[in-house]
Amino acid sequence: MSADGATADRLRAAFEANFQNGAEVGAALTVWQDGREIFSASQGWRDAARSIPWTPDTLVLIWSATKGLTSACVLHALDRAGLDLPARVADFWPEFGENGKTGITVGEVLSHRAGLSALPNKTASFTDHEAVICAIEQQAALWPAGEGHGYGPRTYGFVADEIVRRLSGKTLGVYWREEFGEPMALDLWIGLPEGLHARVAQMLAPRAGGEDDFTRAMAVPGSLTREAFSTPAGLASPSAMNTPAMRSASFPSFGGIGSAGSLAKFYAMLAAGGEWDGRRYFSRRVLGWMCEPLTQGLDKTLCDETAFSAGFMLDPVDAAGKKRRSLFGPSPSAFGHPGAGGSLAFADPVNRIGFAYVMNQMEPGVLPKARAVSLVRALYGIRGAG
Repeated sequence: MSADGATADRLRAAFEANFQNGAEVGAALTVWQDGREIFSASQGWRDAARSIPWTPDTLVLIWSATKGLTSACVLHALDRAGLDLPARVADFWPEFGENGKTGITVGEVLSHRAGLSALPNKTASFTDHEAVICAIEQQAALWPAGEGHGYGPRTYGFVADEIVRRLSGKTLGVYWREEFGEPMALDLWIGLPEGLHARVAQMLAPRAGGEDDFTRAMAVPGSLTREAFSTPAGLASPSAMNTPAMRSASFPSFGGIGSAGSLAKFYAMLAAGGEWDGRRYFSRRVLGWMCEPLTQGLDKTLCDETAFSAGFMLDPVDAAGKKRRSLFGPSPSAFGHPGAGGSLAFADPVNRIGFAYVMNQMEPGVLPKARAVSLVRALYGIRGAG
């Protein structure tokens, strides 16, 4: 596909339709192609009272879309250390191997196959990194190796952060800024500086939604779904993330805060082969890790079919290689990550596109629904529903 006026018209119409039908309070959409921004829009309000306009430099929490940035840091540090996805985590983090986990590989962790989706220890707080890491070290895998995958909405970021610390000596939030945020001039943070808090939109909890397998599993005490979304403990509601302390804390699973423009720019760099402004950020080997499927099937946590590469979500495909859904567009090599409530970011290497949609009015569920899907379909000129 190529950037043209018709593409911009479709994107603008789809973006504005989400406001007209009452789905949005504030939102932004940015698309890059071939190293340049081809579309950008922002609209609405930063707060529930609708008193503060959303502007192009507004920052917003992106929830689990943070995992794409986090995974990029892990892969970058792994490559720099001369290691590969089959490397065993316990080889450079010995304590991780306790309770039968010595054989777990980095690739298994990044593709949610390690059986670490939830913590049996219910006392470790998500604000206490060391306590959570100790709990992860002490736990056994929740299912045997080779028996599927289950998304780790909270635990994933802690394991990824500790891997980066063991390989580089830096926290993941610092690694992100030093290796990518600052060199690429990205308004995108995992641990927001206090001086930027005034630019952040208020995150608004989801309105009531329908019932599906995921919501039914969430309602069952002791289910893996409920345990995964409640451990480490301490985060009781989306509004808790609106406090200054939470915005400045570094939560690599779900605490990234930034602009749609910067998020799309980062994915545009990945779509462009890992180079930007004459600097190579990722080797071809690492870019291959981002695209290559490592697992697909019924997700033990999300109760839906999902597919993952090394840290990035992919669209599941059928036996003939045809996509079962096109959350990341029609390109077979596209990869990215959604965020709870509706945000979405991805790279499309075939069309050299970086895409990011962010918003503050959350919707129920984990995988993005009609708002984001309509924008992706508009980008690629896909007609019809679904």
